[in-house]
Amino acid sequence: MYWPLDAPRVYAARKVSPTVPPKNRQDRTQKDEEEKYSALLGLRVSRNGQHFATITATSLNIWQTFPVVLLVSVIRSASSIRTYGDNSDVLLRPDSSIVAVQTSRGFLITYNISVDPSTRVFQQQRYDAKATRRSLSGRRPIENSIAGQREVLIRFRMIIKIDAGIGKALALDEELVIATEKPAAIQCIRWVTDNKTSQTSTELLNRMPWMNKKSAVVDIIYNRAMSLFVWIANDGRAYAVQRIPAGNEKSDIPKRLFRGYGFHVPEEESLFAVKASINARFSLLAIGCSNGEVHVYTARDYVGSIPLSHKLIPPVSRSTSGPITFLSYSPDGYCLFVGYANGWALWSVYGRLGGNSFFADRSISKENDDLWLSGTRDGSWIDGGSGVLFSRFGDSRLWMLEMVRSAVTGCFGPANVSRMLLHSSSTVMVYRGHDLIDLVSVSADSSLWHQAQIPAAYLLDQHPIRSAVISPDGRYIAVAGRRGLAHYSINSGRWKTFDDPDVENSFVVRGGMCWYQHILIVAVEFGEHHELRLYSREHGLNESLVFVERLTTPIVVITPTGENSLLVYTSDNNLYHYIISASSTGIQLVQVGQIGLHGIVRAPARVRAVTWYIPEHQLLDGDPSQDVVHASVLFLVDAKLVLLQPTTDDEGKLKYDMRIIASNVEYFAFIRDQGLSRNTAETPLPLSAVEENGSDDFRMDSALLDSLWYFNGISIQCWPDTQDLLKPASTEDHKDLPSPVPILVDFYPTAIALRSGVVIGIDPELVQRRDAHFAFFRFSIRTQLFLPPLLRYYLSQHDPPSALALAHAYSSLSYLPHALEILLHTVLDDEVDHPPPPSSTLLPAVLAFLAAFPAYLDILVQCTRKTEVRSWHTLFAHLPPPRELFEEALQRGMLKTAGGYLLILHTFEDGDGSAEQCVRLLRRAGEEGDWELCKELARFLMALDGEGDGLREAMRRLGLEPMARGGLERGEVLQLRAPGRVARQGSGLESGTSSRRGSSGSRSASSVAKADGGDYFTAGRL
Repeated sequence: MYWPLDAPRVYAARKVSPTVPPKNRQDRTQKDEEEKYSALLGLRVSRNGQHFATITATSLNIWQTFPVVLLVSVIRSASSIRTYGDNSDVLLRPDSSIVAVQTSRGFLITYNISVDPSTRVFQQQRYDAKATRRSLSGRRPIENSIAGQREVLIRFRMIIKIDAGIGKALALDEELVIATEKPAAIQCIRWVTDNKTSQTSTELLNRMPWMNKKSAVVDIIYNRAMSLFVWIANDGRAYAVQRIPAGNEKSDIPKRLFRGYGFHVPEEESLFAVKASINARFSLLAIGCSNGEVHVYTARDYVGSIPLSHKLIPPVSRSTSGPITFLSYSPDGYCLFVGYANGWALWSVYGRLGGNSFFADRSISKENDDLWLSGTRDGSWIDGGSGVLFSRFGDSRLWMLEMVRSAVTGCFGPANVSRMLLHSSSTVMVYRGHDLIDLVSVSADSSLWHQAQIPAAYLLDQHPIRSAVISPDGRYIAVAGRRGLAHYSINSGRWKTFDDPDVENSFVVRGGMCWYQHILIVAVEFGEHHELRLYSREHGLNESLVFVERLTTPIVVITPTGENSLLVYTSDNNLYHYIISASSTGIQLVQVGQIGLHGIVRAPARVRAVTWYIPEHQLLDGDPSQDVVHASVLFLVDAKLVLLQPTTDDEGKLKYDMRIIASNVEYFAFIRDQGLSRNTAETPLPLSAVEENGSDDFRMDSALLDSLWYFNGISIQCWPDTQDLLKPASTEDHKDLPSPVPILVDFYPTAIALRSGVVIGIDPELVQRRDAHFAFFRFSIRTQLFLPPLLRYYLSQHDPPSALALAHAYSSLSYLPHALEILLHTVLDDEVDHPPPPSSTLLPAVLAFLAAFPAYLDILVQCTRKTEVRSWHTLFAHLPPPRELFEEALQRGMLKTAGGYLLILHTFEDGDGSAEQCVRLLRRAGEEGDWELCKELARFLMALDGEGDGLREAMRRLGLEPMARGGLERGEVLQLRAPGRVARQGSGLESGTSSRRGSSGSRSASSVAKADGGDYFTAGRL
């Protein structure tokens, strides 16, 4: 759900001189020395993302992230470097109050960092006379935005000598954790000591029973949310480790500081662990291996249950990519950035490869100095996931690569899933192409993208943007940063923000947002209170608060469902059902139901989304207050899709049976929740194609109204009818759940365009041009038909009526015959490559299904000409003879289709038979005035007989004057070849005769496809 965008911004602590070849050996030595001491060696970002630190061999720099500004720099003296050694690594306390520089001689030089709120640096200067004009948002003077950045002060603190040598060090909130070399141990040094406890505590690795006795720790990472370390040892193993709190040690055993479990045990040296990253949102541990692969494990618990989840294989070999230099999950856990010595790559959380730099043209990159494509040394996500900051080996520059992400990552809701809403650090983008019915109109054309710049005044105070949401009808967008919110109208192009900064800063959006018509529903934290607020788009934000519902516990997630229902899930494991009641006097939320889920969902904070399924009879005629009794609840907990189905016990009390129906779920879409967007008569897309097609042409009388979709990182999975999931759970034998229908895609899917019958997604694309001086990323829109897999599923389940109903719902689409052709093609290829038993073959059912469509004969001939000849015998084993299909096409007046069957006749029968049918078709085409087809048929007859006798005989039988031999002058003689004749002349195409003798038939029918304007015939020019 992350894609790189545009070209990166480049920063450096000092001016980088242009590359000039040294004139002599002395200049070369001086240049090498300068590069050595100016190259970046380390990079660390604070927990709040506001500051980061970098080091070179002699200097320490403290930067601000938004905007990226160098605030303070410390350059060590020559005597300090001689005494303590060069800088080798940098450590930053998570609250950015202390920074430590690790030296090559085993010292830690620490500094205190403080911010002076009264002093500003880098103040902007304005020279126009209208300096007091208001900003574009109209809410505060522009002077507030040019006040400058707060000054950062850095002071020397102390120097710590580690006599045992430093293998790896890590700075935490309370202490430094150091892996020493001799002896191999873990040493913890508290930042602040007291009289009750020692400042230093140490545990030898050979005293830890779960560690390999002869190993040493070479890398350590820590995740605060999971309270978990990952240690990497020099023998290639990786360990999940927890700190034992003081006072929890047993008195009868020596004091222990850590307990752990080895979860990555390589069987060969190529699988040795070199880097690691922790994903707290999805409970994943990623291990980068020596061969460039990334092995991802699932941390089910803290007692050793950490199985392998999946592997990420780089798109190039190890020799091309180089070793892994760093791993980093995005703050929300949806994306993994993997840096290599020779490039970098992005993966979605469960394995979809995204943008990468491995296929860049190295010569152009070197010529344009685009070295950010050629490898990384260290890096980190900044600005809440809006970009990646990284450095290179031997370079003093920093590159900040901006990312654009799906709004689903910050606000999981039906509208965000059904519509492609993206946002970057400063803009929101909406793709409106899926409002079009016909696939031919779905494209990446810039007119189909609506892009809006978030007000600069709001970004200045509330950066970064944490969440965004779009309305079901696509007319409104809302965004929320660190505090407050702002919303936008696509039709008017106007933003609305709070005029009063105090009101904006008084609350935080936490729990999500959603739209109901022009009303924005927001879950907020206001001081110590937790509220549901309703804002009207019709008024300014200061005056638009129309209703407030106060809750006693924090809100985890809110979800609109049905026509006017709202589900609210709270941290105390309660699911509340509200009705949005609108009247002439106002709008309000009315609670009509509540479900207590105590003991069912163990960790409420890990719930990403919630919705429910209500039976049709209750939805249409039932009392809304009884919806909680009939509803089957769907939870997305981490990456597991959980179904809770209501039942009653022996005493008649309501209880819920829980089943995990899917794992590795990146997101899911319940089509019923998207009913508002489908039933909306007004569309925000003012294009003629929408008006011509109209939403009424799409008949939602198919089972897809209750379909459930999810993406697992590999493919889209779909249950066409959610009721199929409920039936096994309601039976006493608890039979297995029905398998979902897989829909393979080679891009990242972002929306299900139900009316268009396609899955829409985004594919990143790197643009390099010799006439441009820089490379940049852009993304293209990709589509994939989902009709063929669903139709195949119904036919494999012996349910042709459902398949016909589904196809009938999409009968108005111009590309439905193409979808049916794909269905036939995939089934035919599978049964040719892997012949099934006669009792389980699916091809006859598919052919019988296709026979119900007027384009049946066209579908057959199109599929035939695009498959290999060896597949023709399998296909026509279940069809009438080609001659009968030719006659049927001729009888229906489908002359061009009948022409296509001439090739098949030539393959299965002798040449005289196909020539006779060609003469008949030529006569019919002449009678109907289809002279283009006549020309192609004439070419076909000449291909059967290179001397032209067959064509002259046909013309004679048609009563036309035959052309004399050589009648075409000036070198314009056309020699047209039939497939069999051409093959015998050594063109590389096999003849129909050889195919009948048992040849493997490697020739594809597409090799005799349209040339020089024809549809089914080939021509050669002498």
